Amino acid sequence: MTQTDTHPAKRPAMKPPHDKELVPRIMMRMVLVLILSVLAIVTYARVTDRPLIATPPEGEVVTSRDFLLSGDMSGAATVRNLDGSLVADLTPDEGGFISGVWRVILRERTKNRVALDGHVTLIRKDNGRVSIQDPSTGWSADLMGFGADNARAFARLLAQ
Repeated sequence: MTQTDTHPAKRPAMKPPHDKELVPRIMMRMVLVLILSVLAIVTYARVTDRPLIATPPEGEVVTSRDFLLSGDMSGAATVRNLDGSLVADLTPDEGGFISGVWRVILRERTKNRVALDGHVTLIRKDNGRVSIQDPSTGWSADLMGFGADNARAFARLLAQ
């Protein structure tokens, strides 16, 4: 008769070697120094009330126009004058960015609990920058930050 082992021998659990660290101590110290340095610089800037230097350049308003925007999730957008006359009816290929800005404005209006159907103001400044403002929430965006093609989509609306 043969005996069969009903309980296979257990293997000892593999433990990571104690002499090797997963993250070297010097690396952890460097990260800690970096974090504390950033915290110190930001604290200094706030306490001494340093002026903001990484802001878009200001300019004088050259052109300003009020619009009513609407859009949908497909990217199609409709732009109308305040009297309701059609300025542009854009397909999803043409109006993707404009529809995206419309969704941001809707979100801001919902967050601030204001009417969803207000107008927006499109502004061109003498330095060539184009921005959009929502007077009902105070939200604004410098459109040059989204690339020249996207800013040009709104600049065309000012030209019409």
